[in-house]
Amino acid sequence: MRTVIIANGDAPTVEDIRRWLRAGDRLICADGGARAATRLGLMPQVVIGDFDSLSEDDLQHLAGRGAALHRYPAHKDETDLELALNHAVASLAGEPGEIVILGALGGRLDQTIANVMLLAMPALAPAHVLIAAGNEQTFLITPDQPADLRGTPGDIVSLIPFGGDAHGVRSEGLEYPLRDEPLIFGPARGVSNVMLGHRARVTIREGRLLCVHTTAI
Repeated sequence: MRTVIIANGDAPTVEDIRRWLRAGDRLICADGGARAATRLGLMPQVVIGDFDSLSEDDLQHLAGRGAALHRYPAHKDETDLELALNHAVASLAGEPGEIVILGALGGRLDQTIANVMLLAMPALAPAHVLIAAGNEQTFLITPDQPADLRGTPGDIVSLIPFGGDAHGVRSEGLEYPLRDEPLIFGPARGVSNVMLGHRARVTIREGRLLCVHTTAI
C-alpha cells in the first residue's frame, strides 16, 4: 500500500503532486494540509488533526465530499503530522508499505525539525517513509533499510548521522566513497557527496543516517 500525506508546511506544487501522487494511492491530510490539497483539486480520504487551521466551512466541504474527519483535542501530545503518520502506518497492519510526506518543510523551524525527526518513529519501521519537497527527498538509512538511489550524475547526496554515530558506512557510486567507515554525530563530513552515475547505494552496519538526495532540475 502507498500513502501520500500532505502536511501543513509549505504547500506542495503541481509538479510535486504529479511526481508523487499516483492513481490508487491513499491521500491523508494533516489539518491545514487539506486546504492545500483542495486548492490543487484533490480530495483526501482522511483529514486528521485538531483542525485549528481549518474553518467549519472547510470541514463541511471536506465531509460533504466524502473525507473522513478525525478530530483531536488541541491539547495533545502529538503533532497533526504525527497523528497522520500513526494512522497511515496502522493501515499497513505490519505489512511493508510506502509513505510519502509532502508539505512537511517550511514555516516554523521547530516544526520543520520535528517533522524530520518523525522519520525515526519506531512505529514507522515496517514502512519506507520519505519527505519530498521540490527536487529534494529525505529519508532514513538503517542497517535493515539501505539506500538504493536513482538519479543523474551530479545529484547531491548528503549523509547525516541521526541520533548518534553511524558505523560501517559503505557507499557505491558516489564521488567520495565510504569504505566501512564511521560518520560521527555532529561533524558535517557526510554533506554534499555527489552521484557519479544514475545509481548509487549506501549501507550501514550500525546506527542511522538521514539521507537528503537533491536531484538535478
